[in-house]
Amino acid sequence: MRNPMIRLFVVVALAATTAVSVPRVVTAADRKPNIVFILADDLGYRELGCFGQKLIKTPYLDKLAQQGMRLTQHYAGNAVCAPSRCVLMTGKHPGHAFVRDNREMKPEGQHPIPAEEVTIGERLQKLGYVTGAFGKWGLGGPGSTGDPIDQGFDRFYGYNCQRLAHSYYPEYLWSNKEKVMLDNHPPVPGGGRLPKGADPSDPHSYDAFKGADYAPDRISEQMLEFVKANKDKPFFLYYPTIIPHVALHVPDEELKPYLALGWNDPPYVGGRGYTPHYTPRAAYAAMITRMDRYIGNLLSLLDELGLADNTIVIFTSDNGTTHLHDEVDEVFFNSVGELRGLKGSLYEGGIREPTIVRWPGRTPAGTVSDYVSGFEDWTPTLMEIAGGKDAIPADTDGVSIVPTLTGKAQEPRPFFYREFTGYGAQQFIRVGDWKAIRQHMAHGNMHVELYNLAADPSEMYDVSADHPDIVKRLTNLMEAQHSKSTDFPLPGVDTPVKSKK
Repeated sequence: MRNPMIRLFVVVALAATTAVSVPRVVTAADRKPNIVFILADDLGYRELGCFGQKLIKTPYLDKLAQQGMRLTQHYAGNAVCAPSRCVLMTGKHPGHAFVRDNREMKPEGQHPIPAEEVTIGERLQKLGYVTGAFGKWGLGGPGSTGDPIDQGFDRFYGYNCQRLAHSYYPEYLWSNKEKVMLDNHPPVPGGGRLPKGADPSDPHSYDAFKGADYAPDRISEQMLEFVKANKDKPFFLYYPTIIPHVALHVPDEELKPYLALGWNDPPYVGGRGYTPHYTPRAAYAAMITRMDRYIGNLLSLLDELGLADNTIVIFTSDNGTTHLHDEVDEVFFNSVGELRGLKGSLYEGGIREPTIVRWPGRTPAGTVSDYVSGFEDWTPTLMEIAGGKDAIPADTDGVSIVPTLTGKAQEPRPFFYREFTGYGAQQFIRVGDWKAIRQHMAHGNMHVELYNLAADPSEMYDVSADHPDIVKRLTNLMEAQHSKSTDFPLPGVDTPVKSKK
């Protein structure tokens, strides 16, 4: 091949052929973003350092907030576990969602969502995501239509039943549809009291309420394994940790830093809720710090695997701090700050949650948004993030908050609605800063209270008498957002109650 022109032609042709045949290396940044959704259990609005907590240490979540955005007016789906999670999973507010209160089923589990209900897990599966849930489910027992493996999750590990999740040292957990026995012999019950004759001032009197195999450790391990196994695929990781829901169960080594602070910490002897604990304040703080460490381990793994820059991480809670004061001293911890109400209440302290979003390269670091949002918004938001904007369901009550998360201006939503058949039956609707709320409807109280949250964030001053026109408009809007439920009728609306005189 002495002719230089022929030699040049062959070299160019070979180079072109080689260039075509070499496959392009696909990196994590080329894929759809991974989605990590972390859900605490009964965490109060002011129980993280980045939301104003002074006593409980949460360094990893505080750092996450520095790297992302804090949402200061984000609402849980409802005021207790199951209905809140139903809103999150389905994208429907409580006036349209299927599950509207906690309801136990025998032998295990809660009232199941039906097979035809489509969860965010199912929607993300259709968009090419592998899905895993690790922690507490609460939307249908094993073998029911609500089983997480039949509701959009490729992998499940944890507690199917909320009631069994009251113990951190249970007999077993669920791995997909199989029981996995833990090394707790015997398992520690979720409730009880000191035995008769036990000395409440003796710390050893509480030893019976300590176990060997701490379930959150096992759940965290399986959650990390899921990330490792699916590092080369887009994944949706749902991590509904059981912490800090009582009972007060935490390994002794986690207590030591808080015991060293010398808090005046009167023992809880049981009998008015869950299991006894010798130092309940230290236990509660230690549980939240341990949760923070699990989350830190997850974030470190994302860094180690080179996934952090292509993963959106969301942290929030299913409802506010428990009202069981003897076990969780919400006054000592200033758990909900200036807000009114605790778990079970539709006042702000029962449903407004500390929420953090980190989305590297998209969400501006160290920012704060007061955009009003809620659990129903995650269905359209995550679908848009996953590339499924055109497939967002028409029946969702949520709006995509991608503009807010990316630092752009977003039109305020026209209204925000909640209802709850439990704790006496309640309803509220928010339009701008105006919030109309009804309490104790099951007792015949249909009075609509009115608060201006900008002027009165603590909901101390009912100004309904001063603004009858606003009350009427918001009441009509509130009633329009309620759809009748046979399984969870709303007293005073779906069923008659004796009028309060």
